[in-house]
Amino acid sequence: MMQCSLNQAVYQAGRSAIREYANLARETEGCISLTLGEPDFDTPVNITEKVNKAFEHHETHYIKNNGTQQLLQEIADFENKQNGMHCSVDQIIVTAGATEGIFLTLFTLMNPGDEVIVPMPAFGLYEQIVHLCRGTVVPLYTSEDDFQINPEKLNALITPKTKAVILNSPNNPTGCILNRSSMDAVHDAVKRKEIFVLCDDVYRQLSYESPVISFTEYDDLAEQTILIQSFSKPYAMTGWRMGYTVLPKAVKERAELVHQYMITSTPAPFQRACIEALHTDPTPFLKEYQKRREIILHGLSEIGLTYIKPQGAFYVFPSIAKYGLTSADFCTRMIKEVKLAAVPGFCFGDDRCIRLSYCCSEENIREGLKRLQEFINILKEEGRG
Repeated sequence: MMQCSLNQAVYQAGRSAIREYANLARETEGCISLTLGEPDFDTPVNITEKVNKAFEHHETHYIKNNGTQQLLQEIADFENKQNGMHCSVDQIIVTAGATEGIFLTLFTLMNPGDEVIVPMPAFGLYEQIVHLCRGTVVPLYTSEDDFQINPEKLNALITPKTKAVILNSPNNPTGCILNRSSMDAVHDAVKRKEIFVLCDDVYRQLSYESPVISFTEYDDLAEQTILIQSFSKPYAMTGWRMGYTVLPKAVKERAELVHQYMITSTPAPFQRACIEALHTDPTPFLKEYQKRREIILHGLSEIGLTYIKPQGAFYVFPSIAKYGLTSADFCTRMIKEVKLAAVPGFCFGDDRCIRLSYCCSEENIREGLKRLQEFINILKEEGRG
C-alpha cells in the first residue's frame, strides 16, 4: 500500500462517541437506547407531500447555490417575524443541515491558530470542526454556574487570537436556556472587538417555559453575529439534512464560495418542503416532549440523581459524580449489565454527568428508568454512592 502524508488536521479528528455508544446499543440485543437526539416522530405529511409536488413539476435540476429565491425569502420572513432578527435574502445560505453551516462558517472565518471560545458542556461537533479548521477550542466551563455564562470567566479567556464564541441555547446536552445576563456578558465581552458570535439556535423552537433569548436580537452587533439553523429538530426532519445560515454580507460573500465548492447546493426537491416546514407549527411535538420530560425528571428524582431542569430541547444531563466512575465506564457498564444506553458526559466536556435523550417513546423512557434504577442498585451494592 502506498504510504503518504495526509492533511495533518485529519489526524486530530475523532469518531463521534455519541454514535459509538448508539452503535453499541444497537449491537446489544434488547438494549434501550436514550442516546441520539433523533425525534421518533415522522416528518409531518404536509411537508413530505411537497416533495411529491416537486417531482410532479420535474424540480430535479440544478438550483442556485444558496437555495431557491422563494425559500430564501421565506427564511428571511420567518426570522424577521418569528425571531426578530433583521436579515435580508442576500445574507442567507441554505445548507446541508446545521453541520455544514457551522463548518463553512468556521472555515470562512478562521486562520491557523485562531481560538474559538465554547461554553461547556457543549456538542462535541464544535471541537472537531475547529480542529479541522486548524484552530483551537478554548473551553468556558459553566457547570459551577448553573450552565450560565460568568462574565469574569469569559473575559479572562479572550485573547488577541480569539476569533469567535459559539452559543447553543437551548443547549445540547443540558437543555438549559441562556438567560439575559449570560447574553449580556457575551455582548459586552465582544463589543468593539473583532470577534464573531455563532448562534447555534437549532433548538430555539423547542422551549417549554422560558422564551428563548438569542444573541441575534442584539442589533448593534449584527455585523459580528452569525445564525446557524436547522429543519431537523423542530420538524422531525433529521434525515433530510437541511438547514440555513444567516451571515453579515461581507462574510456571506466569502462563505457562499466555500458552500459552492463543498456541496454545490442542497437538493432541489426539498426546497418546497422546507418552505412548508416554516409554516408548520411544531407545538404538537413540543407538547409531547414536555410530557416525556416530566416522566424522565420524575424518574431521575426518584432514583436520586441530581440535575438542572432542562428548559428546552429534549435532553437532561444528570450528575453521576457520587458513584466514582468515569462517564465512559458508567455508560459502558450500564449497557453491558442492564442493557440501557446513555451518552457519557466526557463527549460534551463534563465527565461528571451523562446525557439522556427523551425524544423517544414513553414506553422506552419508563423502561429505561427501571433499568437505570437497577444499575444504580448494583453500584450501591458495590459500596458506591
